Amino acid sequence: MVYQSSSRSGSRSPVFIKVDPQKLIPSEGAIRTAKLRSNSVGYTESQIIRDDDHGNIDIKQWDPTSWHTKPIVQDVIYSSMEDVEKALEKLEALPPLVSPSEINNLQEKLRDAALGKAFVLQGGDCAELFDYCSQEHIESKMKILLQMSLVLIWGTKLPLVRIGRIAGQFAKPRSKLTEEVDGTVIPSFRGDNINGFDMSERNPDPSRLVSAYFHSAATLNFIRSSLSSGFADLHRPFDWSLSHVQSSEVKARYRAVVDAITEGLSFMKTIGADKSSTLESIDFYTSHEGLMLEFEQCLTRKLRDPKDGESKWYNTSAHFLWIGDRTRQSNGAHVEYFRGIMNPIGVKVGPSMTVDELVAILDILDPDCIAGKVTLITRYGAGNISKALPPHIAAVKRTKHKVVWMSDPCHGNTKASTSGLKTRDFEDIMTELALALQIHKDNDSQLNGVHLELTGDAVTECIGGSARLTDEDLQIRYDTVCDPRLSETQSLDVAFLIADWCKKGKMLSIAEHSSS
Repeated sequence: MVYQSSSRSGSRSPVFIKVDPQKLIPSEGAIRTAKLRSNSVGYTESQIIRDDDHGNIDIKQWDPTSWHTKPIVQDVIYSSMEDVEKALEKLEALPPLVSPSEINNLQEKLRDAALGKAFVLQGGDCAELFDYCSQEHIESKMKILLQMSLVLIWGTKLPLVRIGRIAGQFAKPRSKLTEEVDGTVIPSFRGDNINGFDMSERNPDPSRLVSAYFHSAATLNFIRSSLSSGFADLHRPFDWSLSHVQSSEVKARYRAVVDAITEGLSFMKTIGADKSSTLESIDFYTSHEGLMLEFEQCLTRKLRDPKDGESKWYNTSAHFLWIGDRTRQSNGAHVEYFRGIMNPIGVKVGPSMTVDELVAILDILDPDCIAGKVTLITRYGAGNISKALPPHIAAVKRTKHKVVWMSDPCHGNTKASTSGLKTRDFEDIMTELALALQIHKDNDSQLNGVHLELTGDAVTECIGGSARLTDEDLQIRYDTVCDPRLSETQSLDVAFLIADWCKKGKMLSIAEHSSS
């Protein structure tokens, strides 16, 4: 601060006074969360439930800390309450990563998808690492998603909604929270925003939540600047190299699709129909699993809805968040948190979900039956989908909910390779996806999108595909620290095969392409 005072000669000269910056103060919610998430205080559920004078919980009352009143699974316990409090007070002071207008725009696009007027492509890493926050990694994921989206637009003849598992997909639920290494039991790696992959960094560290914010912000900033600088400009064609395809017959078939797409773009240029701004850039949305509720709580802000001017609760950490299959309990903390935010949300639906559970979750998350508010991301496994999906479709049709149906053909098809590495067979993935398309059609429904764990890199983590990877090939480049991802070539294989189904009414396998 600068003040002026009179000197003895009567002139005024500046006097500089040093003032300490304003200290961050955590909210009461952050303090309660720090207690809940540390073992410094022996909190029990009965101590934190807020009820009325008669002991009844008010289910209509909601704020970003309401999840404190519910049982939580996939819990994280930190050793220091003070460190958690410090991290949360910092997160509360940081600006939003996304805006209400962006969230509303995505909601409108998902409404179109729920009504069969758009198709959703959601994809990205199983678990982002902080090291993935680099130009090379981000561009490779954007490129493969953009290439896939062109193929899907050509095949479905529908506008495409692009959602990346990016800029926040750091945490992963685990079936076992500990593992044994050389006879010693240590915490499992649960994602970079919880602990480190290195054995010496396995204890949960709340400062990683703040690091997650800044890595998300840097990733999102690079995505936005790339798109505004013409990265997705269709006047600059992508490299459609098909060198990964070993079969000459398959390569010829894929080349025909690529030629059709590029010919269409060339025709638009010839007649002057390529002047639309939509050909120069795209809408791209971010998403992650909302696993770490203390992080989501701090980024949940009451902001003005640009549509009606009212203040509403938005989660500003991402445009779209989902609840995992392990945390979807209707009376649990995650569902309680998700029911209060304005964002469109997803729910992973596995074979263990009953019809009654599905309807109950929809009623909680979407009480006003807003089309596209909830996306059901089904992940049954190729051997379970025929039995599990039809009753789920029938149950939703008996309600007033209009959901986005999305297939996640990766998560239910994980298995151990002969070498002991986790992998997925491309044929299993395509079998589940083909069955999802057909079952929806047979049940007077429609598959509205696909959710994939993929990378833009030439990894060897899933077997099969047009590159014909085998178990022995997994050792070549097995980079994942969690679940196996589709490589860039296998991801394109998925897009081409979905386009085939939309064109022909059936999906050909990689092997069948050779004889078609």
